[in-house]
Amino acid sequence: MQVSRSLFDEVMVPNYAPAPMIPVKGQGSRLWDQSGREYIDFAGGIAVNCLGHCHPALVSALKEQADKLWHLSNTMTNEPALQLAKALVDATFAEKVYFANSGAEANEAALKLARRWAKNEFGEQKSQIIAFKQGFHGRTFFTVTVGGQAAYSDGFGPKPADIVHAEYNNLDSVKALINDNTCAVMLEPLQGEGGIITPTAEFIQGVRALCDQHNALLIFDEVQSGVGRTGELYAYMGLGVTPDILTTAKALGGGFPIGAMLTTTAIAKHLVVGTHGSTYGGNPLACAVGLAAFNTVNSPAVLQGVKEREAVFREHLQALNAKYNIFTEIRGQGLLLGFALNEQYQGKARDFMLAAADEGLLMLVAGPNVVRMAPSLVIPLDDIHQGMALLDKAVAKLVAKA
Repeated sequence: MQVSRSLFDEVMVPNYAPAPMIPVKGQGSRLWDQSGREYIDFAGGIAVNCLGHCHPALVSALKEQADKLWHLSNTMTNEPALQLAKALVDATFAEKVYFANSGAEANEAALKLARRWAKNEFGEQKSQIIAFKQGFHGRTFFTVTVGGQAAYSDGFGPKPADIVHAEYNNLDSVKALINDNTCAVMLEPLQGEGGIITPTAEFIQGVRALCDQHNALLIFDEVQSGVGRTGELYAYMGLGVTPDILTTAKALGGGFPIGAMLTTTAIAKHLVVGTHGSTYGGNPLACAVGLAAFNTVNSPAVLQGVKEREAVFREHLQALNAKYNIFTEIRGQGLLLGFALNEQYQGKARDFMLAAADEGLLMLVAGPNVVRMAPSLVIPLDDIHQGMALLDKAVAKLVAKA
């Protein structure tokens, strides 16, 4: 059967608008499409491919596990799940782990746990969840309602109740909403989809203090910022603030679907047998690959390498802007970076992404005004230099048309 982009329109639900080309092979930070054209990948599968494409440690883990055991369901546990849970507990504040298949499912579990904890400890009235405008926590109905973007949550009927939204980096807006009936405050310690927004120290530490004051849980959604993305193993480690619940996915599997919710024993005890579950959660294949990815990233060499690569990207971006004057600031941390377009190019982030793809460079957007990059954490420096040269070509053509 001939597979082409037109087949997507024929057989797939039209909720995506994928690129015209179809990638068929990846290696490191490079991709090749059906016609053999090569691309440099600064998109990283939206911060998923933390070790690039087909990293030998991940390929080896998958092949080895494929010959052993694929699936059991949660009537039994398995060795890779226990090994990965132990690695997560040993490396973080957490004492207990729950496995799911995605960031949205990890967040769903975190929100359900927070509600159940509050009900058991304080009573039914303690159910309010505070989240943030322009936040993103997944596409289930609960998580999309908590995420503060109406474009994603409107149009599906009545929403889950008792969810309110404050303004990110505005502590007063949180103070205005939080009360003794607040069960949890959920936020990204580096906003991704909302525009690559870094929290201020005053804000993030103030939110922690407010949660303590009102007996509310602090939930960090580290689906995009976790597993080395910021140059810390998890972003909270660089903020001086420890959450009560943390969610992780995306890079956790390096490309294999897996998510996890991490928390303490005292909070975890409220998810007793039968209160929550997942048929595939803790799948041996996913956990074997996840363990290989996690252990590879969780090394001083890789984490320090992220910060070194960030400096290289920033240097290139500053030079690009000095040449073309297209953006107001570079945002983000580690290898979750973005540049916010200036007034002349408002609303044109997608144009920059498409122009880059035409030159053979894959990038992302974070809203209409921010161009985003989330490449492999081990991307070779030569690929950064070559990719930025391609971006220069793309920008030159766009600026010439402006």
